[in-house]
Amino acid sequence: QRQLVESGGGLVQPGGSLRLSCAVSGFTLDVYNIGWFRQAPGKEREAVSFIQSTDSSTDYADSVKGRFRISRDNAKNTVYLQMNSLKPEDTAVYYCAAALTIQSRWIFEYEYDYWGQGTQVTVSS
Repeated sequence: QRQLVESGGGLVQPGGSLRLSCAVSGFTLDVYNIGWFRQAPGKEREAVSFIQSTDSSTDYADSVKGRFRISRDNAKNTVYLQMNSLKPEDTAVYYCAAALTIQSRWIFEYEYDYWGQGTQVTVSS
């Protein structure tokens, strides 16, 4: 069974850091592109970050550029999202998703084949 499991969320003060993990099982990570998305209360889910399967090239939403960093460890079947300088507006449930191919743009949810259940990130003093 193909699964993605997010972990590492929690409560952090503004300016703090968290590292999210996305552990995959049931399929080989190295051929999949991975995206991170988030959904804040009352808002639509939005794309946050992306890492490509072929060359590990990355991309970020403007709102997190320079603060978040995505990486992958294929040997551990895990993708990470390092989040620094967190702001209250980063509060959301964070999801990882896997796509075998990206036909159009990584920001579109329909590009992804498998999704995790999400992990809550709360940034508050």
